[in-house]
Amino acid sequence: MTEDDAQSWTTERFGAAATERLNAFVAMVVEEAPHQNLIAPSTIPTIWDRHVVDSLQLVALAGADTLSKRWLDIGTGGGFPGMVVALVREGPVDLVEPRRRRADFLQLCVARLGLGDQVRVHASKVENATADASIISARAVASLQNLLRGAAHCATTETRWLLPRGRFDEEELAALKQHWRFMFHVEQSVTNPESSIVVLDRVSAR
Repeated sequence: MTEDDAQSWTTERFGAAATERLNAFVAMVVEEAPHQNLIAPSTIPTIWDRHVVDSLQLVALAGADTLSKRWLDIGTGGGFPGMVVALVREGPVDLVEPRRRRADFLQLCVARLGLGDQVRVHASKVENATADASIISARAVASLQNLLRGAAHCATTETRWLLPRGRFDEEELAALKQHWRFMFHVEQSVTNPESSIVVLDRVSAR
């Protein structure tokens, strides 16, 4: 997917106004990139494909009935997927980022993009965050076991977990079943045929 294709994909699904908001955010990420490592420098020329669309594909997986409900993003980093999600949906979003400089950048984005009534930035580990989330996402952050253990207090059995994982690891999922009950399915990423998104529902500890 070229950068033009990625922007067209976004406009077709979320509208021209959303693409314009996302362009403003992307410009902020690119401007900040020389000062801190928000994303891999090698991915800046393909930021729309590698980061924006890669984040936006999660919105459809969250389900239409969750569009106005709280979304918690763990390890948001430079804003992916949490900030991107906030720019295309109306529901509240919590961004959890323990690294202070990145959290400060996210807070600056919230202010500049007019998201103060919608987005909360938690400059902490998820274990110290407080949120009742209907959707929890984490883009290639930690193991599945650690993610569920760390964020369980923010979830109920009605929470959907959207977890982009790169190549699907059946052994990791099998190990998870030893400590947790859940339903799951795996989606293929639209941006990388070798990457997967693990979707968990009805999660509870054994």
